[in-house]
Amino acid sequence: MAKARSAAMRRGVSREDAEDCVQEAYLKIDQYERRHVVRSKEALLVRAAVNLAIDKVRRSRRTSFRENDELQSIADTTPGPAQIVEQQIRLLHAAEGIDKLPHRTRRILLMRRLDNLPYAEIARRESMTVAAVEKQVARATLQLVQWMKDW
Repeated sequence: MAKARSAAMRRGVSREDAEDCVQEAYLKIDQYERRHVVRSKEALLVRAAVNLAIDKVRRSRRTSFRENDELQSIADTTPGPAQIVEQQIRLLHAAEGIDKLPHRTRRILLMRRLDNLPYAEIARRESMTVAAVEKQVARATLQLVQWMKDW
């Protein structure tokens, strides 16, 4: 087995992979011996392990590019000029929808969504109940969703 492992390692596989190749070769030879007469089991084991090692090296060369985890970082995911213009137009349309909201509703929505203030703080600032602030935010959000529906 050591001879087969060494021969496999000379083909460019790691020690662990070479041991795997020898084990796999041993299993294949065991099946082969059931149907055929083998003159030199050791020679057949070495040859089979070497062939498996060569196959493993070839497979790793073919698949190394596809298995590269960094491919996503190589690809350019920045939006193109057309997407940028489309997003800017969409943003302008959303700004128009926000401008159409009643002043107090707009102020409450912006405090919640842009300033990320808790409902309780907004209620304190606006002299309202928390439930009333929640309703204002929900209504404003619904109006904006309807405004943006076809965009």
